[in-house]
Amino acid sequence: MNDQNVVPLAEYKRELTLELKAILDYWTNHTVDHENGGFYGKISNDNQVDPFAAKGAVLNARILWSFAAAHNLDEAYGLELAERAYQYIVSQLIDKEFGGVYWSVDHKGEPLDTKKQVYAVAFTIYALSEYYLAKGDQEIKDHAIRLYEDLVKHSYHTEKSGYLEAFNRQWESMDDLRLSEKDANEKKTMNTHLHILEAFTTLYRIWPDETLKGRIAELLQNFQTYIVDANTSSMMLFFDEDWNCKSDIISFGHDIEASWLLLEAAEVIDDEQLIVEIKELAVKMAAASMEGLDQDGGMWYEKEPSKNHLIKDKHWWVQAEAMIGFYNAWQISAGQQFLQASFQSWNFVKQHMLDKENGEWFWGVHQDGSLMQNEDKAGLWKCPYHNSRACIELIRRIKL
Repeated sequence: MNDQNVVPLAEYKRELTLELKAILDYWTNHTVDHENGGFYGKISNDNQVDPFAAKGAVLNARILWSFAAAHNLDEAYGLELAERAYQYIVSQLIDKEFGGVYWSVDHKGEPLDTKKQVYAVAFTIYALSEYYLAKGDQEIKDHAIRLYEDLVKHSYHTEKSGYLEAFNRQWESMDDLRLSEKDANEKKTMNTHLHILEAFTTLYRIWPDETLKGRIAELLQNFQTYIVDANTSSMMLFFDEDWNCKSDIISFGHDIEASWLLLEAAEVIDDEQLIVEIKELAVKMAAASMEGLDQDGGMWYEKEPSKNHLIKDKHWWVQAEAMIGFYNAWQISAGQQFLQASFQSWNFVKQHMLDKENGEWFWGVHQDGSLMQNEDKAGLWKCPYHNSRACIELIRRIKL
């Protein structure tokens, strides 16, 4: 390590250690639903709780992952909230009749949207696997493996590989496959494949099954062959079942996030050839992602080249992933521009994302720097996972 990096890296690690505690404190103090169980489904930008909001599988899985991962970093972080999330997932969100997890339950924990969104199943596997690393209970591992088997059985596309996007409660085909209203209604998506990959990677840490290892390697090949554009090193987002691309939108945040998650997967399965290939790809993806950086260090949301359209909003999760992804690229390449980009991403977060009055991170800011007012502080999508993970990953990676 160059001497010029020792001081900023030490300060970076110190600040991230404090921020991780602040994030977890927020979720501990503001989100527990003591009346109806689990966690509130929605808290507004100014910390107003909606006690009747739906409770999502993704929110609960990400809470479980965050508190388990924090404990795995530092056992001073207790597992009380992780256990609360785990119990709620097992009792209310896992579909005991048909397998998988519900997309959401109502505020009292009754099934609400029973759609089997593969993305949500993957996040639950990811969280359970991380929790098993913290606690070691066989029951936790059994739930994770069972959900993995559900996902593969119903979603894996035997003809062309990859995983189909969504099903109804009984795992039958349906018309609306979209993860959210802004997404294209296609059978395969980058986003779901990325989070299946991170789920399988963490599951492999607790269950080194050879078939699972092969599925991780195949997913990495899917990214190399179909998802990452070889010409631009950016990812394509939406595909039909035959891997024909259906969109030219570039998501800067997903590109920088994938750059480090792909490498993590290759390293966990210890595939030497894939590690070499993915390291090279990760640096290319990080370099391509720098197109999305503003002069203030923040990263824009997305670009649609065919319409010459650039969305210059800056969302919380994009900044969090930039912090890790650029640091990862620096670790591989020693390129100082990547280390600087990681520092600048954090500086942008400190200046614009941190809610210094009410806690946690704001959803984001508009192009003109104004705060996004009508977004969640906690909700179906606003969870502690991206920002806590950025802190956890960087604290672990910064060796002083």
